[in-house]
Amino acid sequence: MPSAETPATPARSACGRCESPLEAGDLRCAVCGLPTPGEALVSAETHVELLRCEGCGAAVSYDVEVRAPKCSFCGSLMHVERPEDPVEEASAYLPFTVDPAAAAEGLRRWLGTLGFFRPSDLQAAATIGELKPLWWVGWVFDAEVLVSWAADSEVGSRRASWAPHAGQQSLNLRSVLVPASRGLSAAECQAIGRGYRVESGGPPPEARPGVLIERFDVQRSAARRAIAEGLERAALVHASEWVPGSRQRKLSVAVLPRRLDSERLAFPAYVLAYRYRDKLYRAVVNGQDAAVVTGKAPLSIARIVLVIVGGLAAIALIVALIVVLAD
Repeated sequence: MPSAETPATPARSACGRCESPLEAGDLRCAVCGLPTPGEALVSAETHVELLRCEGCGAAVSYDVEVRAPKCSFCGSLMHVERPEDPVEEASAYLPFTVDPAAAAEGLRRWLGTLGFFRPSDLQAAATIGELKPLWWVGWVFDAEVLVSWAADSEVGSRRASWAPHAGQQSLNLRSVLVPASRGLSAAECQAIGRGYRVESGGPPPEARPGVLIERFDVQRSAARRAIAEGLERAALVHASEWVPGSRQRKLSVAVLPRRLDSERLAFPAYVLAYRYRDKLYRAVVNGQDAAVVTGKAPLSIARIVLVIVGGLAAIALIVALIVVLAD
């Protein structure tokens, strides 16, 4: 929790190199890493104390009322950590609009949509157990960037298999999500991130028993790397469309931000455990849309074997027909 705070200057400065916005407490530009001038930001750093899990590395706010702190994700012991560099703080917390009963029902519906290779009785036989409400954290940003790209394709290759191509393209990115959670994987965050209403953010929620409120454990001096990597990943998806031809390889991009507006948000979710045939599985349900679910699920070995055997039988039949026709 914050232990000392001095009011920051309301004025927003911009980076002298890439013109990305700077916020109170920034030691470097979040995009290009240029150190901020001392007179640009008049702010004392908000120092925090974190409980750091010794097992999985998850971080939550320190609470003096916690007598025997254990990680809510893996059960390992936690230790108090006080970073020297200012830590990113969530600017808004999205509220839960899905209650626990609706989250459990959303999980059960999801289990029935996983396709042929899952057990036929998965939806009916799964037993939903522990459910943990969680606010996980991440950045959401809009950006205007200049993307320089290079790749090989078959266009213009003549006698060779590949020919080099390169170019530049301006790109507007909207609502790009960069997760900062330790309790959820990046894949889990991306999978449930599409169901949130980012405009619904509000003040921090009151602490309640059994509810985990994550906080950013990325310090300001390191956060720029996560944001820059997020920009590159988003640009890479679009750059593949700019390479001429139908085949490509060795695609790489370099991103120069011209404008960046970011928000640090906390997103509501339910982490659920369910059991199927004495084995536990984990799933995550979006706290604002129970239809958005991700997680692990068992496979039906019998159905997989059936498909493999059927495929081999079909291949054998085709070979036999070819032999017969050849004779």
